[in-house]
Amino acid sequence: MFLEPHFKGQRSGWIEVICGCMFSGKTEELIRRLKRAKIAEMKVEVFKPRADTRYDEAAIVSHDTTSVLAQPVEHSSKLLKVNDKTAVVGIDEAQFFDQDLPEVCAELALRGIRVIAAGLDMDYRGVPFGPMPNLLAIAEYVTKVHAICVHCGNLATHSYRLAVGEEVVLLGEKGHYEPRCRSCYQMGNILRLK
Repeated sequence: MFLEPHFKGQRSGWIEVICGCMFSGKTEELIRRLKRAKIAEMKVEVFKPRADTRYDEAAIVSHDTTSVLAQPVEHSSKLLKVNDKTAVVGIDEAQFFDQDLPEVCAELALRGIRVIAAGLDMDYRGVPFGPMPNLLAIAEYVTKVHAICVHCGNLATHSYRLAVGEEVVLLGEKGHYEPRCRSCYQMGNILRLK
């Protein structure tokens, strides 16, 4: 694909991704960045997958209950209908979006929009989750946040599923998942198989 060069005065867009395991503060960091953009009087639009109704149907909410109003959408293509004056697009729970999300984010960035997406980098099996690997690959900025392992106190990088089930997507919170370091995650999976 041939891209026109940037001309003087043209806005430059980019993609930022905030990733990590459950309870690591991804949504909290996303909300912090969006609030700072609003303080700077930038036009901000926020999106989330329609399927994520854990805390609120029309807001993104961190585990500490900080929230920002969002537009629930079925497909990432809906993000392309942002207002012409929008400077920042926020996306929460990016791992639940369709595989077109990276291409949509790239298109928004080419329009001069700052795109900030937050999501799990791995599912409960330790496998890269949904569109996240491709989104991480094309992002200009990546922030990996960590939780604290509930078993040993080290940095947690994995979401360990406590709930029974084989489905990859199981919307949950405390009681369904807990953050674990690599070693405690692996030990839990070994004990589960016995």
